[in-house]
Amino acid sequence: LRLVPRRRMTEAQFLAWCDEETHAEWADGRVILMSPENVGHKDLLFFLLHLFDGYATHHELGTVYGEAVHVRLPGMARRRSPDLFFIAKARKQIIKEQHIEGAPDLIVEVVSPDSISRDYREKFQEYEKAGVREYWIVDPMHKTLEASRLGRDSKFRPIAEEKGKVRSMVLKGFYLKPEWLWKKPRPSWLKLLGELGVR
Repeated sequence: LRLVPRRRMTEAQFLAWCDEETHAEWADGRVILMSPENVGHKDLLFFLLHLFDGYATHHELGTVYGEAVHVRLPGMARRRSPDLFFIAKARKQIIKEQHIEGAPDLIVEVVSPDSISRDYREKFQEYEKAGVREYWIVDPMHKTLEASRLGRDSKFRPIAEEKGKVRSMVLKGFYLKPEWLWKKPRPSWLKLLGELGVR
């Protein structure tokens, strides 16, 4: 975790400073610069984006975005840049020209060495408070997939793996097999979309 030197920034200052080539988040006036991704992290994220986006697009469920888009979380001074997130078609009004104004329906974070605390603790609490319906944490260092669903009490509850599959309620019919994520070579995402019924 590296903070921009010099001083804290207001949200307006952050927006003026952060250009398209700068991968950073803003939280309570702190500017958090993201470390460059390694090849393995990038390949895994690319794989996940194709699966989630291919499924959502085929079934016309909504829109999937990657890390370059800022999410302005409601009720808190936060502009986060999730690795992957989904917004249901019925909530497309939160999609603005330069950012997302509100909580996505589903967020996936791929853990890197400098994001462990941020993904498991800070963002877990923020996404829960913001009302994100599902939060999936993919950890390539420990080869784990932890998925949570927002309960009626507005608290995240674990999504249990069933018969080797982790199923989403937000993306009806979509599932991930954790074994797909760690195989070498990784399965073809095109073939997996076929398994998920995308023809």
